Amino acid sequence: MRGAYLAMDVIARLVILPLSLAPLLLTGPLLSLGTPWGLFRHYWILAKLLINTLSTLVLLVHLQPISYLSRIAAERALSSADRGLQIQMVVASGAALLALLVATALAVYKPRGMTAYGWRKQHEQRAVSPAEDVAA
Repeated sequence: MRGAYLAMDVIARLVILPLSLAPLLLTGPLLSLGTPWGLFRHYWILAKLLINTLSTLVLLVHLQPISYLSRIAAERALSSADRGLQIQMVVASGAALLALLVATALAVYKPRGMTAYGWRKQHEQRAVSPAEDVAA
């Protein structure tokens, strides 16, 4: 059990945190700009961006308890006084799993609903299309 807490700190800092920041700051926005869905055109994309942002913030907040549990596990066996932090880790893990499932469902089903920006861009594209057909 002690080894699991030590590994949890290393994995959270060196694997999970960088992999949660990469889609939020780099790959997500770049990929969305290169697709017909765009970054700000549909509500489901904004919802995924919000889920990712909130999940990353929650991870940053939970890095302190993870480090604390790891330090305690390195020094001695965990006691019943640490039970509250252990429960907090289980709840946070369940919430993270739920956030991933919701984001995946949004990406697969792509529910309808365009933002005002999306409606305006769609209208502009339709206005330009007939003019291009006449020129060809």
